[in-house]
Amino acid sequence: MSHIVTVPAAVTAAGFDREPTAAELDAIEVEMPLIRAQVDLLDAQIMVLDRPVTELDAQRLRRALRRVLAERRALSNRAAAAAGPVVA
Repeated sequence: MSHIVTVPAAVTAAGFDREPTAAELDAIEVEMPLIRAQVDLLDAQIMVLDRPVTELDAQRLRRALRRVLAERRALSNRAAAAAGPVVA
């Protein structure tokens, strides 16, 4: 009779058992304003799921969406500035 045993290296990937690198933490820190804006938008959307949207709710949704778009634009502009000038 042959026994079935698990091989720890094959079952668990060692690459996933590590802490984030400094570069990964820096990337998260750069994107944090966008992440916060998206969470705020999601909160505003969740608040109006089970009730009619009032004028105040609509204003909150618009404000949150504008903030997400502004943070996306700012993040894109920072990335473009870091890439340097485009030569045609």
